[in-house]
Amino acid sequence: MLVRHRTYRRPGGVRHVARITRRDFTTGVLGAATLLLTAGDAAASGEPRRSGPVRAPGGGFRGMWVATVENRDWPSRPGLPAGEQRAELTALFDEAVRRRLGAVILQVRPTADAFWPSPHEPWSRHLTGVQGRDPGWDPLGTAVREAHRRGLELHAWFNPYRIANHADPGQLAAGHPARRNPGWVVPYGGKLYYNPGLPEVRRFVQEAMLDAVRRYDIDAVHWDDYFYPYPVAGETFDDGGAYAAHGAGFADRAAWRRDNTDRLVRETGERIKRIKPGVRFGISPFGVWRNKATDPAGSDTTAGVQTYDDLHADTRKWVREGWLDHIVPQVYWNIGFQAADYAELVPWWARTVQGTGVGLHIGEALYKAGDPAQPAPWQDPAELSRHLTLARRIPQVGGHVFFSATEVRTDRIGAMDRVVADHYRAPVRPSR
Repeated sequence: MLVRHRTYRRPGGVRHVARITRRDFTTGVLGAATLLLTAGDAAASGEPRRSGPVRAPGGGFRGMWVATVENRDWPSRPGLPAGEQRAELTALFDEAVRRRLGAVILQVRPTADAFWPSPHEPWSRHLTGVQGRDPGWDPLGTAVREAHRRGLELHAWFNPYRIANHADPGQLAAGHPARRNPGWVVPYGGKLYYNPGLPEVRRFVQEAMLDAVRRYDIDAVHWDDYFYPYPVAGETFDDGGAYAAHGAGFADRAAWRRDNTDRLVRETGERIKRIKPGVRFGISPFGVWRNKATDPAGSDTTAGVQTYDDLHADTRKWVREGWLDHIVPQVYWNIGFQAADYAELVPWWARTVQGTGVGLHIGEALYKAGDPAQPAPWQDPAELSRHLTLARRIPQVGGHVFFSATEVRTDRIGAMDRVVADHYRAPVRPSR
């Protein structure tokens, strides 16, 4: 978004500016008794294993994102020797253990490239500075081994459709799938994306991601909030040809786009369970599905972005259909924020997952704590701790994930220290 007003950061590490209007509203609360679901034994029943909203011994799910796009969290810069890259990565894992976290969500496919020796896509330029250049080691393989050695879960974080944060296909590695198949590519907002409306694209990106599921002992597949791109003022995402070829039977292009995203989610979840039933599937969407003014089922918010309408991602449907094991909404606002109140959104998501068997972990904006550009609540080291205190009263909330590793380590004003002291006094019990 190129609209001024409020600025947020998504787990991809890319700044997102969204227009937010002000409207007073009453904080939402849970009106009915809530149901604390229990997770079944997937190995015994044959059903997909759910992370579920069950409170695990040691305080529930505790995770942090490690963003590699544009070297936000790791590696500190491209081109480091393999030994230094490995040392930086394991230091982040040690920090997660020190903070009594239980999971690391590591971005391994940031821009249609790979942090493992993929047969489908080139090595990531964020490793060596040159896309396609072998870094001399296997980061994903090492990450899985070192995380498990420390009792941490390793969730492999993929971005399905983003090709590049520039608009020049000539900068991609020779032989890149986007160069071999230029008809798959849509330039938009100064970036390159795969076209979600093409069935062949959907098959390809699934294969590219599922290669890691087949080859590594990862604990979960993780996606962030990027499906169709965030709207850019004055530009049109040019998928007219795909719509003409594949859009028959839909009320409009928006409905067709949502179906394309639905298919990607449903098919990927089904394929993960066929390959490795114990591997979970989670998605971390933007925190607002729809505003109540748009849809009575929506949250009492006035957010400038709605995932259903703007990203063509019906996140509520995915939960209700049980296509996910867990969802991690990015509730990146403070308690009392008028347009999107944390105290309204967390109960809304709890009502959404209730009775579905889908786990709920809340994405937390640690990066905002102490940022002078943020409003006053984010200058208080206790703000994030208050989030966890609020969430503990809601049985469906099974944990929290912090964006991101850099802030977990540097902890600008001690907000993470406060979370650990108030809520993570005991280490999380290893899940493996």
